[in-house]
Order: sequence, then structure tokens, then C-alpha cells
Amino acid sequence: MKFIVIGITDHPKPFFPPEVLDTIRHGKIFSGGKRHHKIVGSLLPADAEWIDITTPLDDVFEQYTLKAKSQKLTAIIIFASGDPLFYGFANTIQRKMADAEIVLYPAFNSLQMLAHGLVMPYHDMRIVSLTGRPWPEFDRALIERTRKIGVLTDREHTPAAIAQRMLDYGYKDYTMHMGEHLGNPERERITTLTLEEAAQQAFDYPNCLILVSTTTVDSAPPFGIPERDFALLDRREKMITKMPVRLLTLQALDLPHRQVLWDIGFCTGSVSIEARLQFPHLHIEAFEIRPACEAIIQENARRHGAPGIEVHIGDFLAADISTLPRPDAVFIGGHGGQLKDIMAKVLTVLAPHGCIVMNSVKAPKVLVDSHQLWDETCQELHLTQDNPTRIILNDNHPIEILRCRR
Repeated sequence: MKFIVIGITDHPKPFFPPEVLDTIRHGKIFSGGKRHHKIVGSLLPADAEWIDITTPLDDVFEQYTLKAKSQKLTAIIIFASGDPLFYGFANTIQRKMADAEIVLYPAFNSLQMLAHGLVMPYHDMRIVSLTGRPWPEFDRALIERTRKIGVLTDREHTPAAIAQRMLDYGYKDYTMHMGEHLGNPERERITTLTLEEAAQQAFDYPNCLILVSTTTVDSAPPFGIPERDFALLDRREKMITKMPVRLLTLQALDLPHRQVLWDIGFCTGSVSIEARLQFPHLHIEAFEIRPACEAIIQENARRHGAPGIEVHIGDFLAADISTLPRPDAVFIGGHGGQLKDIMAKVLTVLAPHGCIVMNSVKAPKVLVDSHQLWDETCQELHLTQDNPTRIILNDNHPIEILRCRR
């Protein structure tokens, strides 16, 4: 099939070169969003047929195929916002129909128009799309202290919601430049706001925004967060993985080369939070049986600017993990004497080259030798163990960092 994809802005009377106008005049089947139809409707031939682009997209592409076959079309003409290759519909065509022929007539995308309106160079801008997408890439841009972020929004990820998320996690040193109805001379509006102002306002859709850091100071996260900086469970200092042990644990998990980390028995969330800050590409699922720990990890995540950790409260052995991203790194911070069952369940979803890490305390009064339990479990489950790392902090008992893999 052949698709002719024409980019448009929000201008109610779009300008097209003669080649594009001739293509439209000789077209038969057209497609785009309802907003696009309203803009270009007067330019279409009298006998034109229009296919709305709505979800599910599989139904839309099925209509394309049926129309092309029944009417022996040479091409379907699609109108799309801005540059169709910039998070646009041309990408969707390539994904859905890899063999399709695509002819493009792009327009400026919304972030380009916003930068033009601001007279702001944008070659150094990092682009994040929240249009129909969740938060992770935006969160990553914040954690990495990106100085200029261009954001494509939707009706859920609004400028106010974005501003509030940034404030919640302490990313306050940004100015928000907002563009509404860009390209429409009657409705276009460009404003510059503080995050506090943006969080309290409603904005017309469609819109996009550019976030610019107001600080010139390098504010990279610390490499190792002191225990005193975390909220604790019942003020129990022993219920947190100490900073040097925490960093060695992250090293054992080999997180630069992993994609999905599961933290089982997170308690204060120190391992998840440290991992999120040091390796913001990670998707992190954190599990804890104690309900009181949910508020603690949320407080600590906000305190240290670590958004995006997915929290699960309840017995891990009873949890439905079938729909979660498969882990390639698992840290077991607490097992309640059920290590064998926990590891057996983890193995049902662990990626082929994944690893499991646990810390064992060598203390004389400990009733259950966790290292011995680990050895027995690894042997029973046919797991290969790596040499443990042993560390002693001050006058504390020795800690061994244990690691195994399939």
C-alpha cells in the first residue's frame, strides 16, 4: 500500500504548495483525526471519503486495507500534526505495515513552533513524549538533570500534572514555557510560568511545553545516600541497607546492563531509590509485605527526587506477577524465612541471563543462618553461585553480598 502523509499545523486555513494541493484534489480516501478533518475539510473533493484515526488503531488499518482493495486505490492520503516522523503517524504506519510505501510532506512540529515563538535555540533540547505514554522517560530526564526538555502532552499528562509531579519530587528549578494552539493565529498563546503557577492553571489542548533549568550549578544526585537522610521504619536504624553495602549491592546486580529491577522486601526503599538515581534507565518494581512501608518509600522517593518506582504492598508469594515486566535483576532484601519459595517464584519470570542478589548478616544471635539457607536454595534450584563479597563496617557484624544466576 501507498500512504501520502501530509503534515499540518493548527492553522484554520493551511497553506499547501501546488504539488500537495494537486494530490488532495485527485485523492479519494482521506484520513486523520477529527481536528484535522475540521481544518482541511473544505479542501477535499466532493466525493471524498474520510476515515477517522481513533483507537484501536488495528481497526483503522483494517479499514485502510479494505478500502484499498475494494476501490483499487493508488494511495491513501493522511493528514497528521506537524512532522509525521516526529512521534507521528508515519512512525505508526512503519510499525503496522513495514512494507508500505510512504510519501511525506512535513510541517513544523509543535515544539519547533514553540521554540520559534520564543526565539529559543533548540538543538540542545531533549524531547520527551507523554502523548499516550507513561512517565518513565520524563522521569529519567528529570533524574539526569536535563537542562532543556521539550514535552509533548496529552489530556492526562497536562502541563499542570507535569508541573505538580516536578514539584512533588523536588525538581523546582525549572521554568515552563507553554504553547497552546500553535500555528492558529486566532488562538495561539505562548506563556512563561513558574512551576507553582503552572500547577494551578488549566490550559487549552493541544499544547506542548519546554522546560528550562534555572540553575547553572551541577546538581547531580549523590553517589551513595547516607542512612540518616532516609525516613525509617519505626526509627529502626538497623532496618535499612547501609550506604556502602547498598552500593556494593548495586554493583553485584550489574545494573548498568540491566533493564528491570525487582526489589523484594524494600522496607525503606533505600535500594530501589539508590538504583533509580544512579541508573535512571531502569524500570523498578518494589515489593513489601508491611503496609506501613508504603508511605515510607513514597516519602523517601520524594525526598530524594526518585519518581517512577512501582510499589506493591502485600505478600510477594500471593502476588500476581504475570503482568509485570520480567526482571533481569532481583534483590531480595527480606524473605521472612521463605527464601526458597520466593526464589522459586522469581525463577518463573526471571530473564534468561538474570541474576539474584541477597545480603547475609553474620551475627552470632541470628536463629537462621541466611547464607546456609541461600546455599541450600541455590543447590535445590540448580543455580550457579558467584563468589560472595564480604564487608565489615565499623564495629558491625560482617555482611556477605551473595549473587546467583541460572
